[in-house]
Amino acid sequence: MKKVLLALTVLVAATACSKLTQDNYNKVKAGMNYEEVSAILGKADHCEEAIGTKNCRWGDDKKNIKIAFIADRATVFSNEGIQ
Repeated sequence: MKKVLLALTVLVAATACSKLTQDNYNKVKAGMNYEEVSAILGKADHCEEAIGTKNCRWGDDKKNIKIAFIADRATVFSNEGIQ
């Protein structure tokens, strides 16, 4: 049972990372809403919200895509370690 759980955890982690590609980053366009971006990148690993702004990160500190949403529209985005 523990081996199955470990295998599923590794599979989920590998699947999430596989969406962090330059091709997917290039698909993200200014004006997209969070749901449209999530359809490309999957669910964000971390988001913070404050006064109509939502800052989300897909990935970790070394390999990530960061997108700022204002009124649920992508405005500023960057990436690190994506190839």
